[in-house]
Amino acid sequence: MFRQLKVGTQVVAACSMLLLINACNKQQNTNQAAATSPVGSVIDDSVISTRVREALLANDDVKSLTIKVKTDNGLVVLSGFVNNQNQIDLSMKLASSISGVKDVGNEMTIKDNTTAANEKIGDGLVTSTVKTALMNDSALKSLEIAVVTRHGEVMLSGFVDNQAQALHSVEVAQGIEGVVTVLNHMTVKSN
Repeated sequence: MFRQLKVGTQVVAACSMLLLINACNKQQNTNQAAATSPVGSVIDDSVISTRVREALLANDDVKSLTIKVKTDNGLVVLSGFVNNQNQIDLSMKLASSISGVKDVGNEMTIKDNTTAANEKIGDGLVTSTVKTALMNDSALKSLEIAVVTRHGEVMLSGFVDNQAQALHSVEVAQGIEGVVTVLNHMTVKSN
């Protein structure tokens, strides 16, 4: 009888060990799944965007520029207006040097420096009106589309879910008074 009890205890102990090992493996698998989940990539993308912005702000040659940074699954897209090609090249190099960046897209435009004060006010109003129209459009309001205006030229950048949303965004912007042309620098998100 003691022998049966001893064997039974060993079987219970072995089963307990197997359950414990299985539970540890499930926890490890859960952690691996979380690391590759879309939620994890969103956090990683926001960290990458922040680090790219910090690198741009830390550099004297580009820190005063308004360069927009958007990231999707490690793909960084830089947009906005810069003064020259060297600033584009430097911004791209700085963004590429950040850990986690898989590729850098350039949607920056070289501006001319002949903007009058009243034109800046007009461009600011156009930008605000376009942003409001995009936010109020039920098909677009959840998207993060950056809007920059220069001499009535509106540049739309950021990530959209599909090409139809990008085209619709351009149509919305073209319908705003004061918009001369619309540059579509939006990128379709990778799934």
